[in-house]
Amino acid sequence: MIAAEDRASSRALSRDKAVRSQKPLIRSHPAADPGEGVPVIHRGASLAEEVYEAIFAQLMALKIPPGGRITVDAVAREFNVSQTPIREALGRLEGEGLVVKTHLVGYSAAPQVSRQRFTELYQLRLLLEPDAACKAATAMTDAALQELTEAAGVMSHAGGPDERARYSRFAREDAVFHDKILAVAGNELIRETLAHQHTHFHIFRLMFHSRVTEEALDEHAAILAAFSRHDPDEAGRAMRTHIERSRDRLLPAFD
Repeated sequence: MIAAEDRASSRALSRDKAVRSQKPLIRSHPAADPGEGVPVIHRGASLAEEVYEAIFAQLMALKIPPGGRITVDAVAREFNVSQTPIREALGRLEGEGLVVKTHLVGYSAAPQVSRQRFTELYQLRLLLEPDAACKAATAMTDAALQELTEAAGVMSHAGGPDERARYSRFAREDAVFHDKILAVAGNELIRETLAHQHTHFHIFRLMFHSRVTEEALDEHAAILAAFSRHDPDEAGRAMRTHIERSRDRLLPAFD
């Protein structure tokens, strides 16, 4: 009996190490303040990182609207930095599909996703993510559950004076939360496929509304509860409900 328990404990530790050692496909960062004032750029170890976060926050909160021009000179003046970190940040955002670079024109915010693309993205998610949640519930460990709880953004219910900053922060948290579930489920091909669509960043740009985050936080909590009980059927249902409700919340953006 003791030997069997030792083997089970060893397997659990191996799963935790495997999940922790995986390179995150979507990184979590503190969001910059996209409010009405000039963003504060702290000249620390990674200036380009802070510039990236500031522009990302403005894109998520729709301060830079879809299709809006982003001129390097204007951003450099606004942030009071040189053009080098601006270009580096815009290059990263281009890789995430949030910024488009046009020859002889320059940078602009990516256009809004079409209704057809939106429908296709949610069809893909409904095919893949509920099943992944089932598998994740079976493979869940205490350490993995703790990481998911931290990534879920559940504590963001507290809110704050700047709803746009909170919205931008939640867009990142939501992407990381779903990516970590796929990591626990263990299918790297599905994980990479969904990560490369940058789905969460694009859907959060459809509209800015506190309801989008408040209801999603409750749904995240339901998914976590299923994981804590190691109940694959409940986890799959909770994930399906979350994705369907997310789709329904954002559909009015196309009206």
